[in-house]
Amino acid sequence: MLSHVVLFWLKPDLTEAQRTDFRVQVNTLATIPGVIQCHIGTPASTDRPVIDRTYSVGLNLIFPSMAAHDVYQVHPVHLAFVEKCKSMWTKVVIYDFE
Repeated sequence: MLSHVVLFWLKPDLTEAQRTDFRVQVNTLATIPGVIQCHIGTPASTDRPVIDRTYSVGLNLIFPSMAAHDVYQVHPVHLAFVEKCKSMWTKVVIYDFE
């Protein structure tokens, strides 16, 4: 099993319509074959010194295998998401773990 965690720092000057469009687009990633679980959200209200709450949107996708993750990376839905939304963020950080 592989967990693919992606944190997005959206541009602060995005309109509400653009932020809504980002959320719509990021939700399409859950439709890619091989994704067995998807959770999308904003920073929780937890507040401890070790917690980074500076990101705008978090995505956690679970795959049954590294092979499924590799298929996801080149899937047309994923590539379309990146192409359409890359202008909306200033930073992306990814954590993959097994």
